[in-house]
Parts: sequence; C-alpha cells; structure tokens
Amino acid sequence: MAGETASNCLNPHTARALWYCAPARSELRAETLPDPSPGSARVATLWSGISRGTERLVAAGLTDPVHRDRMRAPMQAGEFPFPVKYGYCAVGRVEDGPEARSHGLAGRLVFALAPHQDRFVAPADALVPVPAAVPARRATLAANMETALNALWDAGAGPGDRIAVVGAGLVGLCITYLCAGLPGADVTAIDPDAGRAPLARLFGAAFAATAPDGMEADIVFHTSGTSAGLKAALACCGDEGRVVEMSWYGDRPVEVTLGGGFHHRRLALLSSQVGAVSPGRRPRWSHRRRLAKALDLLADPRLDALITREVAFDDLPAELPRILGPDPEGIATVVRYG
Repeated sequence: MAGETASNCLNPHTARALWYCAPARSELRAETLPDPSPGSARVATLWSGISRGTERLVAAGLTDPVHRDRMRAPMQAGEFPFPVKYGYCAVGRVEDGPEARSHGLAGRLVFALAPHQDRFVAPADALVPVPAAVPARRATLAANMETALNALWDAGAGPGDRIAVVGAGLVGLCITYLCAGLPGADVTAIDPDAGRAPLARLFGAAFAATAPDGMEADIVFHTSGTSAGLKAALACCGDEGRVVEMSWYGDRPVEVTLGGGFHHRRLALLSSQVGAVSPGRRPRWSHRRRLAKALDLLADPRLDALITREVAFDDLPAELPRILGPDPEGIATVVRYG
C-alpha cells in the first residue's frame, strides 16, 4: 500500500478512491485519470471530511429510490445503493498545467464537492479557492458551514433571538457558532452528551443535556436525527415559535408529536436543506457564492476544535465501520492524504 501511495504521487494519471461496496463494507479502488480537458484542472487531495450523517446512510444502503437523485454528490460515480464513490468535502492543491494556469488556479489551495480520492480532475468552476486565513485541514468543514449558513437564512434568525440547537453534532455546532455571533442572541446547545458542553461554551453559547423547562425559544434548530430530539425541539418553542428541521433520516420512519400544544400554540415546522439556496437569498446568491462565504466563515481558529480525529487515507476502509458506527466518538473526522 505504501508503494501505491508513492506511485500515485509520481504519476498524475493514477488515482485511488474510496468506494462503498456493500452494507458496512468499503474499499480503495485504483483508476486512471484523464488529462484535464478545456475548462478543468487536476487536484492533488490533502484532506477530505467525512459527512458522518449522510455517509452513514450511504454505507448502510439506506437510500430510498425516491431520494436517490437528490442524494447524489456532485462528483459521485456509481449508483445507489452499491457500489458508489461518494463524498463532498475535499481540499487539495491544483497541480500545474495549461488549464490550471489559464484559470489562475495553478498551485492554489481549493475546496471541491469531491469524493474521498487522492487525486481528481474537476471543472475549474467547481473548485473554490480557500482563503489565505483558512488552513487546509479546517477548510474540510466548508460543506457543513454552508449547511449551517443556509439554515440561518431559512430560519430568519436575528439579533436578540432566543435560540436552541437540539443536537450538538458537527452541523449543530456550526449552527451554534453562527447563532452565538448574532448580537444579543441567547443561544443554547442541547445534547445528552455532556462532552459537547466545552465546544458550545467555546463558541459563546450555553449548554444543556436536556431541553430546559419553559425555554420559550423563538427559533429551534433540530439536528439530532432522532424522533426524541424532534419532540424535544418542539417542546423548546415559545408561542408561534419555529422549529427548523435539519436532520436527514434516509429510509427510517420518524415519529413526531403534533398533538398537545402544537396547534393551539401555532408552532411552525420548517425543513431546511442545503441542496437549494434559501428562497430569500436565491435571486442574488449562487451555490458558489454561498460556498465561498462558508469558507470565509472558517477563518476563526476556534473552529479547529470541531475536528476531533483524523485517519490516514490508506486506513479508511478499515476505520469506517467505527467512524460511522452508532456511537462514534468526537465530532468531525478528517482523512489525511500523502
């Protein structure tokens, strides 16, 4: 395996990529890369991020045919459920070449919605330069920060709001970080894992293991991916409050309590999903502009605390069952190349 890695570094036409092959089974497969065509460039990957919630569903084959087109990653290969090359949090350096130079990308550090692969060719307009203030490793968080940014737009969150975030995973903590930056906002992250408390407090938010009684929140973001979490999110709302549902459940049924105070308190349940720019911004914001802003938002060194584990690319197939297991440790896991 070490020989293959060295060979890949020397041969720009050789690459290896992670493929999900069957439930709980993945492998690295070699492939030959073409020369970049007009308008594209070749990238040597430095880091990629594992999207734990989505990739857990992909690894388990829980992709209902109704949703498969929408679940496709931009540079995905293969078809759901298996085999499929998946992922969308890659950071690398553009290798030199006529096409890279013509687009001003040669040698640039870029983010791409690309799978876990040590080298890839992509359209130049799919490569977003990483700001100088953002290290490559931290830039892997861009897709999650973009999801959080879109959620704030969907929610209409503003200064002074009382905000709860139910589920302090990676997306939940990115939302917590952004909300805590709103002037005068009173933000609480809620998660049964008390180990998440220091991260919430690092970002300027309060923390609770369970939903506080009488919270009367203006806006609640739900990111736990559980029916119990959604029930807790509804319980946090004040009259005419809003729950922004961020969880993606795949093929799993979801129980939600819409009796009790749901109607007479006139609560609102709103979905938010990053596949489309929030309607209020859509006339002016492209996907690329939104992603570039998410990268800008990663300039804060405190966000390094969200990356709690890294794994070598060669070790990824063996490590994924634990990383995507039911009780994973830490927040974000990144893949190290080279």
